[in-house]
Amino acid sequence: MKYSVGQKLKGRITGIQPYGAFVSLDDHTQGLIHISECKSGIVRDLNGELKVGKEVSVVIMDIEQYNGKISLSLRQDEMINTNKKMMGKNHNFKKRFWTNYHLEYGFTSIANKQKEWIEEALERLGK
Repeated sequence: MKYSVGQKLKGRITGIQPYGAFVSLDDHTQGLIHISECKSGIVRDLNGELKVGKEVSVVIMDIEQYNGKISLSLRQDEMINTNKKMMGKNHNFKKRFWTNYHLEYGFTSIANKQKEWIEEALERLGK
């Protein structure tokens, strides 16, 4: 298959259903944008958001291995574009991860306590 997960494409909306919109990627390939992937936030009616024949920019979220169904997202493309705009404005972006450097957890600290724990266990057993 010439498409891959994460690929950004342009397509044309060919149909709208209550659960999502069908997008033609080329003459022989169609994908589905689920209603939850249309935009950030709640979408109650796709007809207010999308129109048949409109060209949209989408990101491939998943391709089912057995039947070749393609899941698309407008929301992911929107997020990618927003991040690029913010990065272009030279904001001070840093990846932040929750961590607590004050705690000494990990394999090294466990190995250092192992002898102490074994001695305590033996004392409790009376050996």
